[in-house]
Order: sequence, then C-alpha cells, then structure tokens
Amino acid sequence: MDPQGAQQPMSVRDWLRSLEVFAGPSAEFDPADAPAEPVELFLGWLREAVAAGVPDAHAMTLSTVGEDGGPDARVLILKNVDDDGWQFAVHAHSPKGLQLAGRPRAALTFYWSQQGRQIRVRGTVEPASPERSAADLLARSPSARAEVLLGCQSRHLHSAEERESAFRAALARIESQPDLVSPEWTLHTLVPTAVEFWQADKDRLHTRLRYERSHRTGPWERHMLWP
Repeated sequence: MDPQGAQQPMSVRDWLRSLEVFAGPSAEFDPADAPAEPVELFLGWLREAVAAGVPDAHAMTLSTVGEDGGPDARVLILKNVDDDGWQFAVHAHSPKGLQLAGRPRAALTFYWSQQGRQIRVRGTVEPASPERSAADLLARSPSARAEVLLGCQSRHLHSAEERESAFRAALARIESQPDLVSPEWTLHTLVPTAVEFWQADKDRLHTRLRYERSHRTGPWERHMLWP
C-alpha cells in the first residue's frame, strides 16, 4: 500500500478494458430480410449511416499485401460502388499502387461505431482505363490534383518548406493547365468474392451475414456466421 495513500495509476490494459464499446443504440438488422445482392444492402447501410450523421461514412480501410509479403493498410475515400464492385483511386507509384500492381488483391473495411456496424469486402482489384482514371482526377479539387502531381507520396520529406514550395509550383501548373492530369493516377475496382455485414450486439451475440461467390459472374450465396 502506498504510504501516502495515493491512488496507483491505472495500467494501460485496465484503462483499455474500462472503455465502453457499442455505447450507442445499435441499428436493427434481420438477415432474413437481406437482398440477394450485397451492393444493395451496402448502399442501404451507407445511406442510413449518412442520414444518422456518421462522419466520413464513405471512408474505408484499404488493406493490401506489401512487397515483403506483410499486410499494409490505410484509410481512403470510396469513389463509387456498382454491380462491378467498389471503386477507389491511387497513385501508381505510391506504396499501395505498387502493391496492387504486384498483388492485385485487397480488402476494404467500413466501420460505423455509432450504429455498431462493420462491412468487410474482399476480392481482386482491376485498374480502369486511362480515360476513366483521368476523368476521376479532373473531378477533384485543384489542391487535390496538385498533390497528385507531386508524385512523392510516402517518400522521406526533408522539410515543410520543401513540401510547400513543391505544392505551390504544382498548383500553379494546374491553374495554368486546367486539363493537366497525372498519368499515374489510377482508378481501381475491387471485384468482390466475399462481402460480410456485421451488426454489433451489446451481449456480444453479433449478427454476421456473409455473401460469397467463387467468381465474378457466379451467383451469390448467403451464410450466417458465428460471432
């Protein structure tokens, strides 16, 4: 016992265990009512998340395989989703662009804590045509296009001044050439072979529904999963 009667600091482990999870009211999900196609259910959940005020509901974690065979992950913004799959864009010379070129498989994860919902998407990744990729880049803001034009993502930076100078020069190029695009900018589509919908339960009896198919034109099968 502390002779001064001072309270001992809580360990990191105990502190983490004390944090509440699934604090908000969980959304309702009955797998029996799920549609035959996962895209329809995904869009329904996404619209509900946006309507509920979930910040950045279209943000997702993109997981790839690194050159060393290890996992890598980062958060991106979803560009589109349709019958072909989930779309996002990357710079071809960025780590994720190089990883996808070498191992064109990936996983996407969406998590909306306010509703206790998670969606996991796995499959192969296919690059779009240069024309579609250019159109996606031209739809971005001038500052976002200038950042792409730098082509230095994830490289060592010597100083903030170096970054600022390069950015201003790239932005000036964009302003003088409104149709200028970086050919390395690539729109990708993740063609899913598995899509899982996860609904939290405070008692940990989480509801999980996975859509599975063996190839992109095959029929979807639906399976409930143990928590």
